[in-house]
Amino acid sequence: MENIDQHIEHDRKILDDPQTSPQARRHTEEELAALETYKQHHPNDDHDPTSLELFCDGHPDAVECKKYDI
Repeated sequence: MENIDQHIEHDRKILDDPQTSPQARRHTEEELAALETYKQHHPNDDHDPTSLELFCDGHPDAVECKKYDI
């Protein structure tokens, strides 16, 4: 996706499709919630965040998200 808005729209289309499997629906619902939260936390940033960026936005104290000065 080119930006977060396109990604959100794509996920909504997947959820609107009655042929979407329960597993894909569950994954997409979680991803959509994370994208919408990310967008609220970063209103001036429209890039499509990676899964790590989404994870760290929700879990800033996780080991994977710590930043160190070198």
